[in-house]
Amino acid sequence: MADCVFCKIIDKTIPADIVFEGDNVIAFRDINPKAPVHVVIIPKKHINPLEDMDEEDIVMIPEIYMAARTIAADEGIDVSGYRVLTNTGPDSGQEVEHMHWHLLGGRLLGDIG
Repeated sequence: MADCVFCKIIDKTIPADIVFEGDNVIAFRDINPKAPVHVVIIPKKHINPLEDMDEEDIVMIPEIYMAARTIAADEGIDVSGYRVLTNTGPDSGQEVEHMHWHLLGGRLLGDIG
């Protein structure tokens, strides 16, 4: 989508601190981090909301979690622990209408809810 900030990061028309890139996903540091390590992992295909994901899109889910595992190891938080989460829709706090997952770590993460 032409006006999607994450699509512009994928196309590299706006800068981002990219920490991982695979066939179907790309990951970059969040510009408003909520933890010492806060990386956003996104599919290269524009999908939003999660309900729009079709069977062909499911193949990227393992790549998202493998990227999270790799990034956590690269960032040195794989042993201490990290959180991977996604928000769907305005009530969840989703700010960018492009499916994405947050990798958070580097400190004790409190309960959410």
